[in-house]
Amino acid sequence: MSTINKTSVYPTSFFLLGIPGLETAHIWISIPFCLVYIMAVLGNSILLFIIKSDQSLHEPMYLFLSMLSVADLILTTTTLPKILSLFWFNDSEISFDACLTQMYFIHSLSTMESGFILTMAFDRYVAICNPLRHSTILTHTVIGSLGLAIVFRGALLLSPHPFLLRWLPYCRTTIISHTYCEFMALIKLVCAPTRIRKAYSLIVAFLTGGMDFILIMCSYVLILRVVFNMPSNDARLKTLGTCGSHVRVILAFYTPAFFSFLTHRFGHHIAPHVHIFVANIYLLIPPMVNPIIYGIKTKRIREKFLKVFVVKNV
Repeated sequence: MSTINKTSVYPTSFFLLGIPGLETAHIWISIPFCLVYIMAVLGNSILLFIIKSDQSLHEPMYLFLSMLSVADLILTTTTLPKILSLFWFNDSEISFDACLTQMYFIHSLSTMESGFILTMAFDRYVAICNPLRHSTILTHTVIGSLGLAIVFRGALLLSPHPFLLRWLPYCRTTIISHTYCEFMALIKLVCAPTRIRKAYSLIVAFLTGGMDFILIMCSYVLILRVVFNMPSNDARLKTLGTCGSHVRVILAFYTPAFFSFLTHRFGHHIAPHVHIFVANIYLLIPPMVNPIIYGIKTKRIREKFLKVFVVKNV
């Protein structure tokens, strides 16, 4: 414990506290965390296998969905093994470089996820508002270019984050009151001016997740305008039904993301364990529910799953 209480201007490692106030319950909290992680890995792996093996699913929506699944898999694998190691074995130590690397992957992959959700909204917009040109607008070349642009955006805009924190003096403490390393949790340990670094983080957050959300909302405003101009109620319901899974993915991703973002910067009166729980939900729940949402609600994926994994085992 004496090692943990020592501070260093340039620490070689940090110590993750976990969920403040609930340290004695870590072993019990780890059970749902572990189950969610297993479901996320299995669900996204199965979804990727189904989309890859079925040529009829090589359509824009499913290709964007597969990109989202890859980002989900990498994100959960970057964070959950260390969190479970902390909960099970009290393995709280993480090297400084590993902490910065984990922080970079968490923020860059989250940015990529937001971008892929935006491309899926664009697919719904084209399919509903300009259906006759859907196949000519969203060609495989365009889909690949959009995917690369989203990856490049996340990798480039978030690349300064580790360097912004690399040579700062951490003379307050080396204990991170969190289950993983992230920008705002680390910046709080710094005993130097951080206004410019915080401003850059806010600008990047707005230019990525914030702008993505605004554009998604704009696309659905245009979609709803087209839907409400349709002649029959059945046509409206059928068209809106094609957006149902995507809307659920939007809610699962952005609700905890915005709550976590806002409480970190402005919610100083919220209990720490509430914030940490929401921050973990932000990383855990979307990767788990995305394949479930599309697996249950999409008939073609559901039929392919039953054909491959159920019929073969009978």
